[in-house]
Amino acid sequence: MKKLLVALGFGVGGLTFFMALLLVGVYSSAAGLLGGSANGGQLARNSVPAEYEALVQEWGNLCPELSPALLAAQIQQESGWNPNAQSPAEAQGIAQFIPGTWASYGLDANGDGRADVWDPEDAIPSSANYSCALVSQLRGVPGDPVDNMLAAYNAGPYAVIQYDGPPPYNETQNYIRIIRGAEESFTMPAEERAEVRLPPSSAAAEAVHFAQEQLGTPYLWGGDGGPEDNGRFDCSGLTKAAYEAVGIELPRVANDQWHAGPHPSRDELLPGDLVFFANDLNDSRSIYHVGIYVGGGYMIDAPYTGAVIRFDPIDTADYFGATRPVAG
Repeated sequence: MKKLLVALGFGVGGLTFFMALLLVGVYSSAAGLLGGSANGGQLARNSVPAEYEALVQEWGNLCPELSPALLAAQIQQESGWNPNAQSPAEAQGIAQFIPGTWASYGLDANGDGRADVWDPEDAIPSSANYSCALVSQLRGVPGDPVDNMLAAYNAGPYAVIQYDGPPPYNETQNYIRIIRGAEESFTMPAEERAEVRLPPSSAAAEAVHFAQEQLGTPYLWGGDGGPEDNGRFDCSGLTKAAYEAVGIELPRVANDQWHAGPHPSRDELLPGDLVFFANDLNDSRSIYHVGIYVGGGYMIDAPYTGAVIRFDPIDTADYFGATRPVAG
């Protein structure tokens, strides 16, 4: 792999970009887990009416600029969750579509043969569909793409294009401010998210994300990442903390973590799998190192004293095998 990167003209910056593409793949493959944007992947408990919670959680992940929390805050502002709401401007239903917009973007999301603006099972998915369509239409407009999306939902995309961002209308400016301010109240706090067992692909991507956040942190033998360690880790301390962040408890040391799940073969590896290295390839008790796989033959690991948490290739002579904690 290293020779290939050199042959292709990759320097340090190129390798960093290459690894960034791998990580994008990790998060894209688990888009349904994390919520499409950094604005809040899991809805706070009891923050939306129970009959709409699953719809908002699912469709809030439709594009990266959207999230369940943002979609919930928007519907709250549009109708207060009233499926029969109608404005003087003829905006209709829980998501407040005017008839012309509904004709273009309304979905028969529940598959009953009719796209019904008054049916939340169609209107909530259609709201997400329209919001993500607006994002595509506004790609060239400067500024925050989420603010632009919300402005276009309220004032129309042409106003956003005309003003190179949200137009200076009081109604639109207040619309953005209220929704972005309310977004946090619909977002599950981090301490609660750790209590929610995520789907396997989601938990794996979250664990990779945790490890990525530690890149550049100096290695500390015996480090668990706590205040007493100044946020530093050793190899198994990093992997343990990454999975602890998604509610999966691992043993503390590397050769015990080997037994924390099934063992995929090299060609079956998925992002989030733990990868191990040993002095004796026939004896798991000789495992001395562990990292978290990110794809493309690379892992994130805390290698040794004097080094920092970094990307490293896994295809070395001492590669022992892998474990999938999410299936344990």
